[in-house]
Amino acid sequence: MAGSREIRNKIKSVKNTQKITRAMEMVAASKMRKAQDRMKKARPYGEKIRKVATHMSQANTEYRHPFLIVRDTIKRIGIIVVTSDKGLCGGLNTNVLRKAVNQMKQWQSEGEQIEVCCIGNKGLGFMSRINANVVSQVIALGDAPDITKLIGAVKVVLDGYIEDRFDRVYIFYNRFVNTMKQEPLMEQLLPLTNERVQKNSGSDSESESRMAWDYIYEPEAKPVIDDIMIRYVEAIVYQAVAENMASEQSARMVAMKAASDNAGNVIDELTLIYNKSRQAAITKELSEIVGGAAAV
Repeated sequence: MAGSREIRNKIKSVKNTQKITRAMEMVAASKMRKAQDRMKKARPYGEKIRKVATHMSQANTEYRHPFLIVRDTIKRIGIIVVTSDKGLCGGLNTNVLRKAVNQMKQWQSEGEQIEVCCIGNKGLGFMSRINANVVSQVIALGDAPDITKLIGAVKVVLDGYIEDRFDRVYIFYNRFVNTMKQEPLMEQLLPLTNERVQKNSGSDSESESRMAWDYIYEPEAKPVIDDIMIRYVEAIVYQAVAENMASEQSARMVAMKAASDNAGNVIDELTLIYNKSRQAAITKELSEIVGGAAAV
């Protein structure tokens, strides 16, 4: 059994760790509320731009944007992986990276080449360790995502699709369900197919799916459709980052609360061991005193 001094030092060390985890839990709870508000504000815009993109894909126009054209063969795939910049958020990053790696292995087994765009320091570090082909990156987004910081990295992927360097583009991120649950998702970003957009936008009615959409463009269709398609992709990426940040703060708060509770249990166990050790020392001293007195 360890000495009383060693046990006291362990108790003190665990208490110091508990103070840190409690402070991090309170900070994460404060940031979580702000991140959830930001995510909830981004969802309506994302749903609306999805519906607009759905109507654009169904419109009978003389111009078809490259994002709406489905390629016959798939040889190269671009993926956007959204993770956090910091750790200590449970298995949040592990879950989405595991989903991405499993899908990458499946694509590679089919002979497809993969290029990666990393949003977040944890995903960048992981993809670098497994020697993935990282073509663009953005880190240090802070507590509030800024679309201007995301445009540069995302534009590399979009230009690659327009230039036929990619045949498909997917995005991996954690979708916020509630404080206790975050769901890793894989979503096809490009090409924009009618079925996928209708599913994401909630267009379930048969009458709406059969409706023929058309518009009058001024001065012409090409610049309007080009701008809308770019805004659609940027909105989906921004919403994914906002969802991931809300998931990150929620997961961190839960993880730090669990760490604080575990530290409390360890302190209780060490205190019990310390009391037993001290009682054993006192009993031993009394026995020696009584034995000495009896010998005299």
